[in-house]
Amino acid sequence: MQQLWQFFIFHLGIGIFVHLFLTQGALAESQQSQVITEIPTVTNSRPLSTDAKDLLSQNIENDLVIKITQVKVNTTNKGIDVILETTASEKLQIDVKSQGNNFIADIKNAQLFLPSGNKFSQQQPAQGITTVTATNFDANTIRLTVTGEVGLPAVELYDSPREGLVFAVASATTSGQLGQQPPLQQPEAQQKPTSETQPEQPSAGNDEPIELVVTGEQDGYRVSNTSVGTKTDTPLRDTPQSIQVVPRQLIEDQRITNLGEALRNVPGARQSDNSSARGNNALPQIRGFSSQDNIITNGSKNTNNIDGGFNFANIERIEVLKGPASVLYGQGSLGGVVNLVTKKPLAEPYYFIETSAGSYNFYSGAIDLSGPLNDNKSVLYRLNVAALTTKSFVDFYDEQQYIVAPTLSWQISDRTKLTLASEYKERSKNNGNFGLPFEGTLLPSPNGRLPRNLNPAWPDSKRTEISVYQASYELEHRFSKDWELHSSFLFSQEVNDRATVDIGEFLPDLRTVDRYYAYNVNHSDTYNFDTYTVGKFQTGSIEHQLLTGFNYQWGSSSDVGGGGGPFDQLDLYNPVYSEPAKLGLNDTYAYATLSKSNSYGFYIQDRLTLAENLKLVLGGRYDIANSKGGNIGEDLTESPQQEAFSPRVGIVYQPIEPVSLYASYSRSFTPQGGQDFDGNLFQPERGTQYEVGVKVDLNDKLSATLALYDLTRSNILTSDPDEARRNLGFQVQIGEQRSRGIEFDVSGEILPGWNIIANYAFTDSRITKDNDYPIGDELRNVPKHSASLWTKYEIQSGSLQGLSFGVGVFYVGERQALLPNDSQYILPSYVTTDAAIFYKRDRFRAALNFKNLFDLYYFESGGLLGDPFTVQGTISWEL
Repeated sequence: MQQLWQFFIFHLGIGIFVHLFLTQGALAESQQSQVITEIPTVTNSRPLSTDAKDLLSQNIENDLVIKITQVKVNTTNKGIDVILETTASEKLQIDVKSQGNNFIADIKNAQLFLPSGNKFSQQQPAQGITTVTATNFDANTIRLTVTGEVGLPAVELYDSPREGLVFAVASATTSGQLGQQPPLQQPEAQQKPTSETQPEQPSAGNDEPIELVVTGEQDGYRVSNTSVGTKTDTPLRDTPQSIQVVPRQLIEDQRITNLGEALRNVPGARQSDNSSARGNNALPQIRGFSSQDNIITNGSKNTNNIDGGFNFANIERIEVLKGPASVLYGQGSLGGVVNLVTKKPLAEPYYFIETSAGSYNFYSGAIDLSGPLNDNKSVLYRLNVAALTTKSFVDFYDEQQYIVAPTLSWQISDRTKLTLASEYKERSKNNGNFGLPFEGTLLPSPNGRLPRNLNPAWPDSKRTEISVYQASYELEHRFSKDWELHSSFLFSQEVNDRATVDIGEFLPDLRTVDRYYAYNVNHSDTYNFDTYTVGKFQTGSIEHQLLTGFNYQWGSSSDVGGGGGPFDQLDLYNPVYSEPAKLGLNDTYAYATLSKSNSYGFYIQDRLTLAENLKLVLGGRYDIANSKGGNIGEDLTESPQQEAFSPRVGIVYQPIEPVSLYASYSRSFTPQGGQDFDGNLFQPERGTQYEVGVKVDLNDKLSATLALYDLTRSNILTSDPDEARRNLGFQVQIGEQRSRGIEFDVSGEILPGWNIIANYAFTDSRITKDNDYPIGDELRNVPKHSASLWTKYEIQSGSLQGLSFGVGVFYVGERQALLPNDSQYILPSYVTTDAAIFYKRDRFRAALNFKNLFDLYYFESGGLLGDPFTVQGTISWEL
């Protein structure tokens, strides 16, 4: 049955593509040929490019920077003309975006060389336009900003060989727009998605037309491009796999403080045990499977991201790639990849300060500074510093976090850029609540309900102290306009000095539990070196973007001075806490271990454009993994070398411009040491996924994705069926688990000021082969149904302009609490509600966030309760 399901999903998708391509290809080609946007040019003007693709990708011959020798502002009957004087305007590359009332154009391959300096500014050049500024954004880019008084200006672009590049600006007052029309807008009948916004058609019939395609970026909840799915900056609609992004704006609006809160906005992804009761130390779960080993930073794997905590002061956005990703990132679980993208240095001075206070003595502060360090802005910096202290609804728990994250970028030349970054995080906390018994929480008890604030782990013998330091570099070099090199290195070190107290099940009196203590000091070092080239070329009519790379990962982990044993019993209904356990004096076990590992990966990926509306992705990676381990002071035992090939095949077909239909097949692997009774070495655990879906740009600010997938985890270790061998601890490698589901998400701006991000996921995850658990049992703590909706509206005009309101609902369905499943132990579904009020005036912003607004009593996982009602207030100032 499973094979039939996989066959149906994958081949249904392929069949749809072939059918639509054959029957509608001519129609799509006809439609595309009609969408030719023309812009009137001034007298004797010439086209910027005869092809839109050329304009987006063109680089100057020999990669020389074009000089802009003068900036002029001339008044017209509609507004102004902003003229950038140059003799090579046809070679410029232009990207535009909007931010509030600001029209922003980034002009690549150019620099200002003005008689008065390298910056131009003019105030109130015309009615409805407050400022025009032009600056050297970096060593290779000019940024032109035109600010409207009551709305976003409308802009048309001209090219004159006598004058240079001309931006014809009409204010919102004269054009009748109030910030609702994007810059360089095309006729309504020919609307494009944000990734390909075209300017409007001319009214003059005799002017020479030019075709212009520009990329757009806009603030809000919609993100159109990421690199997590291909390692190149690729539109989401061109990637044959489901990807969701949690942008910085949403992080700020929801006051997200940990990964669990962020993943509520991603369908099929959640933090299984997200609660401040245990210090937000839980791990991500994607499509029913744990993804703790697939958390990466800026595309580099970093296993020290978990215990160090997730302080988001230095995070720009969170990208979630669904399904196996070994083809790009090597060994890892099959559920997906969580990529934490950090903040980058800015070319203009930026100063930000923020402070927050909230329930349970929560206090935090953050500083974000950025700008250039030299006159030509080739050296930029960014510094993020943050600290927080908080208690919890759980008794005796408190925590402190600190983070310092400096970053430096150096534009060595117009071809080469180097970015150096480091980060130091420190975390200190008491023991949290690692779970209460089911009786008295999930199930009734003759002694009544256990209080939500109960902490059975008190007193701890010492605080848990965690420090994480990481340093990295990213090097980018362009050999030519078509070939470039990317090289990165990440070093991460974690020291985790911890002591914990855990509890067993209730004794027969249903009041008392046994307790156990454990402690150790763990040192973990991780190194990740990754280098790849990206090249563009053609074979006949087929365009290629070829990526080839090498990845080397190595590291070590040691547990020094570990031990533990039984602690005293505790009456949970009348707790009388004793003295802390005396570590090392009454231990029943002790250990000191060391493990080392390394892996080599060679990968290749080719993104083929077979036609304008048909794209194919082919990729493969070959990995070699080694590991060894044992007790400190003894010879380490080497595990047999493991090798794996991980392929990916994907296809994207766009019957019309805003719609992308896709299908993909991908695999993952995780090394697995050991052997069975007969001496057969265990093979790597594998993940295999078939996925089909559709991605739609509903307009240039709102997009949606629908995905259907079949994901199988195989080569799982399970007990040997022979009882004698099982009693000796032998295992066999026949276990299998399967997850099938449907996911839907929509994000973006519905109307000016009204943003939304919503999702729904159906996840059916079960055991399909096993010797320990019944076949057909559902995986633990995976809801079949989950959904969320967050929406925010900002008043656009009038005396209340700048006032915003946000509300969110988050639904998690019933889940099995145990394996094997037991009908008594089913965690109930729940719906929590969050709300927020914001006010922004100029550079000042204030927010009041309410979480779990109705103080719902609910379970994050078996025995672990979710946070109650909390309030958090925040004020910030930006310069």
